[in-house]
Amino acid sequence: MRFARRGLLAVAVVALVLLTGSSAVAATPTYTKDIAPIIYTKCAECHRPSSMAPMSLMTFEDARPWARAIKQKVAAREMPPWGADPTVGTFKNDPSLSQAQIDTIAAWVDAGAPEGNKADLPAAPQFAAGWTIGKPDLVFKMVRPFTVPADGTVPYTYVTIPTNLKEDIWIRGVELRPTDRRVVHHIISDLVEGDGQPVDPAPKLTRDRSRKEIPSGLGAGLVPGRLYEAFDEGIVRKIPAGADIVLQMHYTTIGQQVVDQTEIGVILAKEPPSARSRSMSGGQMPNTTFAIPPGHANYEVTAQKAIDKDTYLANLYPHMHVRGKDVQYRIVYPDGREEVVLNVPKYDFNWQTRYQLAEPKFMPKGSTLKVIAHYDNSTGNRFNPDPTQTVRWGDQTWEEMLIGYFGTVDEPPAPRRTQQQ
Repeated sequence: MRFARRGLLAVAVVALVLLTGSSAVAATPTYTKDIAPIIYTKCAECHRPSSMAPMSLMTFEDARPWARAIKQKVAAREMPPWGADPTVGTFKNDPSLSQAQIDTIAAWVDAGAPEGNKADLPAAPQFAAGWTIGKPDLVFKMVRPFTVPADGTVPYTYVTIPTNLKEDIWIRGVELRPTDRRVVHHIISDLVEGDGQPVDPAPKLTRDRSRKEIPSGLGAGLVPGRLYEAFDEGIVRKIPAGADIVLQMHYTTIGQQVVDQTEIGVILAKEPPSARSRSMSGGQMPNTTFAIPPGHANYEVTAQKAIDKDTYLANLYPHMHVRGKDVQYRIVYPDGREEVVLNVPKYDFNWQTRYQLAEPKFMPKGSTLKVIAHYDNSTGNRFNPDPTQTVRWGDQTWEEMLIGYFGTVDEPPAPRRTQQQ
C-alpha cells in the first residue's frame, strides 16, 4: 500500500508539470522578462548611453558581458549605491534592491544570463536629449569657456555666472550640465546677491566673499551620484532679481585637453508659493577649524545649527573628502531629546547623495540640528593621500571638509497637516 501511494504521488507530480509547464528551465529568469524591468527602474538613470556610469545596461547586448560583475555588486549591495543605514529613517530616493530582486539577478547569472523572449521586453524609459530634467525654461551659461589641460592637477576654480534677472523667479527643478562630464568631478553652486556691478566672468582660484550669499541657494550641485534636482511635487525655490550664480568647479584631467562651458538649466514654477505649493530653503553647517592628527583612525568633527523658527527638515547632504569615514545627523529638540535622522556608516566621497526624507521632520523653534562625522587619517585608509600629515580644512581633495547641508520646507505636505489638525 505504501508503494502504491508513492506511485500515485509520482504520477501526480508528473501530471502537474505537464499541465503547468513548470520546469527548471521555465523558472529561469531572463533578461527580457525579469532583469530589464529591474534595470529600467533602478539602474537606467546612470547606466544608459551618455550618462555618468562607465557602461550602459539598457539592452541585453549591453548587459550580458557584465553579468557576473552585476551579480557581485548587487549581492554586496554596492549597487545601486546607497549609503544610509536602513534601520534609521525612510527616504524617498532610496534605490536599494529588495532581496527578491537580488535573488532574481543571481539566479539569472547562475543560469548563464539568458536573453529570453524578445516579446517579453518592456518599453525602455525615455530620457530627454541632453537634459535629464527635460527642456529648461531658462539656461544660464558660463560667460567664458574654461580649458582643462590634458594632465596635471587643476586647482578648484570659482566662476560667477550673471542671471541678469529683472524680477524674482520661482523654480521647481534645476540641472548643472558640463560640456564634458568626464573632466568635472563635482560642482558646488551658490547664489549671491546682486550689487549692480558688471560680473567679472574670469575664473578665479579663490572665492569672492565680498558679496552676500543667499542662504536658500540654487538648490543643486553636481557630484558623483547626483545628476540633477527635480524638486518634490509642490516645492518651489526662489532666485531673486539681480542674483548671480557662483560655481565651485572641480576639474580633473583625462589625458586630453577639453574645453568646458557649463550650463545651468531651470524649470520655472507655474506660480510662487501658495496654498498648493511650498517654499524650500535650507542651509549648511560647516566646521572649518578642525585639525585631524596624523595616523588617527577615528577622529570626530562636529557642527551644528540653531533652528530659530518652526520648520520641517526635508533633505540632508553630508560632504567630506577622502578621509571621511562615517557621518550622522541628529535633531536635538528643545526638551533635550535627541533623534538620529540619518546615519551613513560608510561614507563614500565618490558617491555623494542628497538624502530626501520620505516625510519632512518637524523641527520646532529652539531645536538644534547637528552633524557628527569621523575621519580616518591612518594607513588603514587606502584612499588616504598622506597619513603622516595633520589635515585641516581646504578645497582640495587631499585636504578635508565637513559641511552638513540640509534642506527645509516651510510647512509639511497637506495630508500630514490634515492629520495634525
